[in-house]
Amino acid sequence: MPALMIQGTGSNVGKSLLVAGLCRAARHRGLSVAPFKPQNMSNNAAVTADGGEIGRAHALQARACGLEPVTDMNPVLLKPETDTGAQVILQGRAVARAEARDYATLRPRLLQGVLDSFARLRAAHDLVIVEGAGSPAEVNLRPRDIANMGFARAAGVPVVLAGDIDRGGVIAQIVGTQAVLDAGDAAMIRGFLVNKFRGDPRLFDDGYRLIEARTGWRGFGLVPWFAGAHRLPAEDAVDLRAWKGEGLHVVCLCLSRIANFDDLDPLAAEPAVRLTMLGPGRAIPGDADLVILPGTKSTLGDLAFLRAQGWDTDLIAHHRRGGHVLGICGGYQMLGRVIRDPSGSDGAVGEVAGLGLLDVETAMAADKRLERIGGTALGQPVTGYEIHMGRTFGPDCARPFAHIPGPDGAHSADGRVAGTYLHGLFSDDAFRAAWLARLGAPSRPGYESGVDRTLDELAAHLEAHLDVGGLLAVASGG
Repeated sequence: MPALMIQGTGSNVGKSLLVAGLCRAARHRGLSVAPFKPQNMSNNAAVTADGGEIGRAHALQARACGLEPVTDMNPVLLKPETDTGAQVILQGRAVARAEARDYATLRPRLLQGVLDSFARLRAAHDLVIVEGAGSPAEVNLRPRDIANMGFARAAGVPVVLAGDIDRGGVIAQIVGTQAVLDAGDAAMIRGFLVNKFRGDPRLFDDGYRLIEARTGWRGFGLVPWFAGAHRLPAEDAVDLRAWKGEGLHVVCLCLSRIANFDDLDPLAAEPAVRLTMLGPGRAIPGDADLVILPGTKSTLGDLAFLRAQGWDTDLIAHHRRGGHVLGICGGYQMLGRVIRDPSGSDGAVGEVAGLGLLDVETAMAADKRLERIGGTALGQPVTGYEIHMGRTFGPDCARPFAHIPGPDGAHSADGRVAGTYLHGLFSDDAFRAAWLARLGAPSRPGYESGVDRTLDELAAHLEAHLDVGGLLAVASGG
């Protein structure tokens, strides 16, 4: 079955968004289409219909295709735990922890898993649209690559190269990529496109022709900046942005290993909410109404990071002023009295004092809970997913945050500190409205339908500015 791979001249050039838009465009053309990314590095994960985890960007791409996300769509997920090490997820399950220098030893096993997953998707759909990772120009990584040309060559998938004109130097990005690739890899590339253009596109006519002349590659279009991108979940922590707004001031602490931060997207879309993503080195603002401790891939590591910023002292002062605090997943664990890790599942063996804002304690364990789940909270239906290691218990659990269907999370006696393991909870309009009402803020319904409308707009945007028919012809071998 046909397949096409979108590779980029670098990270964050818009590959994930391009694939999502092309998937929705192909679906509009009546094709059964599926997304695929051989390898991703992200702590922003989604729980799949088959009980595993993949990068959240690919769950969005699956949604663009009208599909439930499955682990075959992102068979290798690397979840950074330190600056040099990551948990390795293969077909939805953790199989190893690896330091960067040792990762090459896993390549044969991982590549075989990648090819097996791709074969299953290819057999089940009319079209598979593949997203690369980083850039094929990182030729120093080529011997152990399974994410770009290593995959394209092994699977025989044609490539279109995307450059990012917004960051400047797009001519050098594309021409330079061709210059450093070996002949076999360069032969996989059927053409290029230029992404994120702002202004009058006619001003780039000469540059576009120059790229065609220098590379001999076909140009598939110049894509203007898509203004609706902020309404779709961001893939990477580098995409975290400050939202403007008025009303309830919600501050989210940007932990060093922040995970599943798209939990905040529905709040960011609320006109009556001002969301601040607080980076390191900045004090928690005194006018904050609510401080959120988000999920993290390294609870103990990020608890130390939080203390290094002085946020522990800020949180105590915020609570004394009458402010509210919410911890989600790893953030919930930090709010307790103590975190015990007898087997070193989250780092060094031992126990660490928590922030003490909830009368609970957490025991880490090697097994990871991965489950899509639903229930009620504040008397409203709520759905989401759990993705965590460890179990939390203690007196404040007698005042649960939700029932999904059993008790989940905890509230402090004064009701102003809460914790939950439930990710994705704010996507439910009724719960979000009830929760914001308790904090004195109104809510606007329709978050989920807004995501689908934005995917439709993205598909129309690409149809207007790319030769989508030509790209589909390349996927079919044309």
